[in-house]
Amino acid sequence: MGWKRFAVGVGTGVAVTLLAKSQLEKTQGQLSPEKALKMVKRKAQHLGSIDGSWVHMITEKLDQDQLTFDVYRGGITCTDEDGTMSAYEFYVDATTGSILKLEKQED
Repeated sequence: MGWKRFAVGVGTGVAVTLLAKSQLEKTQGQLSPEKALKMVKRKAQHLGSIDGSWVHMITEKLDQDQLTFDVYRGGITCTDEDGTMSAYEFYVDATTGSILKLEKQED
């Protein structure tokens, strides 16, 4: 009976490994929301000093120019050289980190 338990244990281990690998491959192509936000902040430094930022932790679909993207939506608040504070909303591609949309929010 010892070899049967061993075989069941090995089979279970292989199945769990394959399942974990497939789940990892599904999420491996996406950036974490924190990393995407960090990339946006780095690319938006020309707007002024960044005082605040936020990002949704779950991706959304964005239809733009007849294409659909998985994106993170978020925002940043910047103060320019004149001391004027402005808020911006952004959509960043969850796979590449490219900013697809950056809009200044009106008061």
